Amino acid sequence: MAINIKALLATIFVFVGCCSNVVFLELIIKIDPGAGNLITFSQFLFIALEGLIFTSKFFTVRPKIGLRDYVKLVVLFFGANVCNNYAFNFNIPMPLHMIFRSGSLMANMIMGIILLKKRYNLRQYSSVAMITVGIILCTLVSSGDVKDNTHPTLKVDTSFSDFFWWSVGIALLTIALLVTAYMGIYQEVIYKRYGKHPNEALFYTHMLPLPGFLIMASNIAQHWSIAVSSEAVAVAMPVPGVSWTLSFPLMLFYLLCNVVTQYICISSVYVLTTECASLTVTLVVTLRKFVSLLFSIIYFRNPFTLSHWLGTILVFFGTVLFADVLNQLWAAYQLRRKAEPQAVEYSRI
Repeated sequence: MAINIKALLATIFVFVGCCSNVVFLELIIKIDPGAGNLITFSQFLFIALEGLIFTSKFFTVRPKIGLRDYVKLVVLFFGANVCNNYAFNFNIPMPLHMIFRSGSLMANMIMGIILLKKRYNLRQYSSVAMITVGIILCTLVSSGDVKDNTHPTLKVDTSFSDFFWWSVGIALLTIALLVTAYMGIYQEVIYKRYGKHPNEALFYTHMLPLPGFLIMASNIAQHWSIAVSSEAVAVAMPVPGVSWTLSFPLMLFYLLCNVVTQYICISSVYVLTTECASLTVTLVVTLRKFVSLLFSIIYFRNPFTLSHWLGTILVFFGTVLFADVLNQLWAAYQLRRKAEPQAVEYSRI
């Protein structure tokens, strides 16, 4: 049986890139929870520059998809990313953030029913109900331990409670979830019209929104100042015969690592979608999210109760049930068993 090396490498890099990206994201949030806009801008700028050089070749390569069609997709993509990262500014803990974003299937079903008039079977409705209950359970449990996590230099007196701002964060995550689902539907429409061009889409969806960050310029500048003034780390440079030590702010190092691993993560997922069936992609992404969640709980010692675990199990098992993973794996196993005797017979000829 031939091994798809491209798919195997993409799978490995999904785990390496996406899991390490979450780690560096949490390290940044520990220092400055409000750095969401700075993180989003840095990620968009890095991926846009990479695409400008290697994909667009400084705009000498004509895009396969019309720029007018990209505009709507870009607005959705930009809005979803800003909402997801900015939610950290509103007392949202990392585990809840990851569990909430795992509700994409639920959002996709809602959008499919409303916009495409789709109908689903009992298994799919049941799985989405499990995901919904799991997210609601984790959200309710987390609501009992809400703390103001604003950076000390940016704290302001407000008449609103910490719980109110936490509710704003939950609202942002909900909006991002629905916008991402709608974006997926619109992406399918574009791909059916023009075909799949993942590298091009990656470039334009990150390059075109860059002017939008001008609205957030003051916020980005505030958190850049926090990053620059963060604790410095010194690294001895291995230059023969020279004693040279490089010193730089710790948060900037985390930010650079987050940006690079985000590129590895998102580009690997794009490759995986072109090389594998949707079932494989669902399995890899779901397992990756679970590994990231476990690491966040164990390494960063985030509070996680029995109710959190129950909600998490409902979310991830619901995702596996929706994709009909068990039945498809069993069908693939049966098909392989039927094919094996034939292979033996041919080998005897």
